[in-house]
Amino acid sequence: MADTRTARRATNAGPGRLLIAVYILFAIAATSRAGLQIATKFDEAPVAYLLSALAALIYIVAAVGLARAGHTGRRVALACCSVELVGVVGVGVLSLVDPELFPDETVWSGFGSGYGYIPLVLPVLGLLWLWRTRDAADA
Repeated sequence: MADTRTARRATNAGPGRLLIAVYILFAIAATSRAGLQIATKFDEAPVAYLLSALAALIYIVAAVGLARAGHTGRRVALACCSVELVGVVGVGVLSLVDPELFPDETVWSGFGSGYGYIPLVLPVLGLLWLWRTRDAADA
């Protein structure tokens, strides 16, 4: 019975593997984009480019947290998904209300419209997965 409970709780098994893969893909995309923008045109939109770098860092840490599973990994992933959701909603609202704040797009501007709104959906899926795989002691 303990093996079934452990398997059910594992954030890095089943659909969790696909979630981790998407986080890794977004980590690579956001890191590449932010790195290029910071290196070549940082002075044009420093806030936007630094936000993209922050998003990249959050995607990397979330992927590691989900992949590690366990209690610490779950807490790290929960924190990252929560910050990510607040960030994408906050930046999304700000980018629509005052577009001049973001002269160039970030991963999260327009609620992630440049990435097919996946940045908006991803933290929700992450939080749902963490909820689905929680243990009775975590609830």
